[in-house]
Amino acid sequence: MRKEATRLVSALLRAGNNGVASSWAVGGSRLKSAMPQPDDKKDEDLHAKEGKVLHPHLLNENVVKTQYAVRGELYLRAEQLRKEGKEIIFTNVGNPHALGAKPLTFTRQVLALCAAPFLLDHPKVEDMFPADAIARAKKILASFKGGVGAYTDSRGNPLVREEVARFIEKRDGVSSNPDHIFLTDGASVAVRLCLNAMIRHERDAVLVPIPQYPLYSASIRLYGGTLVGYYLDERRGWGLSVEELRRALTEAREEGKLVRGLVFINPGNPTGQCLSKENLQELIKFAYEEKIVLMADEVYQENVYQDERPFVSAKKVMWEMGEPYRSHVELLSFHTVSKGTAGECGLRGGYVEMTNIHPGALEEVYKCASINLSPNTMGQIALSVLVNPPKPGDPSYDQYTKEKASELASLRRRAHMVTDGFNALEGVTCNFTEGAMYSFPQIKLPPKALEAAKAAGKAGDVFYCLKLLEATGISTVPGSGFGQEDGTFHLRTTILPREEVMTHFVEKFDKFHKDFMKQYS
Repeated sequence: MRKEATRLVSALLRAGNNGVASSWAVGGSRLKSAMPQPDDKKDEDLHAKEGKVLHPHLLNENVVKTQYAVRGELYLRAEQLRKEGKEIIFTNVGNPHALGAKPLTFTRQVLALCAAPFLLDHPKVEDMFPADAIARAKKILASFKGGVGAYTDSRGNPLVREEVARFIEKRDGVSSNPDHIFLTDGASVAVRLCLNAMIRHERDAVLVPIPQYPLYSASIRLYGGTLVGYYLDERRGWGLSVEELRRALTEAREEGKLVRGLVFINPGNPTGQCLSKENLQELIKFAYEEKIVLMADEVYQENVYQDERPFVSAKKVMWEMGEPYRSHVELLSFHTVSKGTAGECGLRGGYVEMTNIHPGALEEVYKCASINLSPNTMGQIALSVLVNPPKPGDPSYDQYTKEKASELASLRRRAHMVTDGFNALEGVTCNFTEGAMYSFPQIKLPPKALEAAKAAGKAGDVFYCLKLLEATGISTVPGSGFGQEDGTFHLRTTILPREEVMTHFVEKFDKFHKDFMKQYS
């Protein structure tokens, strides 16, 4: 369509000596007469249907084909049941505060003062807020010209981008350029910004781990590209294999695809595995050899529940590998305030750091970011606190570190509770949730259950999850929404319900599964 339009415009411009192009600027009547006249009835059928221009049959086909399982059939049914009065445990999405997590006190104190700056002039402000929260709010407000109600630079506030750069330098021991950092309304927006720039047509492809987070499949579909899946090995703790990566790449190229990006999620979503330093080295070498952009989804970097493989960033590993990787591998690194112990999903704050990206490409991404004018300011302030927290000796330091440590310790216990609960069930196996916020158990469904699912027109895992929802109010996501090996069935649940609720969650799941297996055995 775009190419045909371009050819038409070019033809009109070439006809300028005959007066066609000049009439374009004058009024359009001569331009209209020079253009091909479509059949009126056919044109009307393409323009509207049943009296509606925005009819589902007349939408952008990429919009229609886009699927997002996390808010799909199961979620919609859960919402319907909730409206009917049923108690629902929404474990379908990583939304900590909705499941009882408390916001970090210092973060909210700074946000409150920035949102209501008149409090800073209150005679008792020092009785209500700690001195470091007051000082931070004043510093932030001084850099946000016009306060939180005004637009910032389209890449985000310069002070916050500088803080993000210093955070990266402290974490990795590697320099970071604030001008190569884009603040966004959550990391998802940053991912879509980059994919939109990367994908030119349907031949352009992106390697994505299977199981994958549906943000990637949905966005790649929406922008008209092709997802190429590489399978993680469930038998090896959802391990990553370069051989599997190379298989996926070779097959894609044989089909004429142009593989331009490689996504990895560390820690993993939905699989919960943590990549080792050796894994990251393999990915970086692979990207260098094959000239592919690395997309490092590192939003769960704080959510690690084992000590054998602590989080290490792709940028740090790439730098330690030296040349030629250090200055040649194109790397996009994503982070957010929505995960970790902050869990501030609703504030929508995130960033992407672009390493070794061509300056001209950075300018084009900046242009596209400018279409939205500005990332939201409250999300930027939450990000400022995330990357620049209270320091030792600050009035809020002890409380801040205590709150974070307590939440991480609780998440680690919940990871064990959920994994142990699943592995105690007949026909269920679940790798330990090493990181992130999810468990992804495999469920071996009896033949009678598969027959019943087929009769209902549902995939086996969708059928199981719907039955679970109806019986218990537990809202999960079927494994088919993330991708899985043929013949296997999984579901994803968060580990976010509070510990007192988690005990009840495990008990309800246990009873349902035993009843289900008894019914269909």
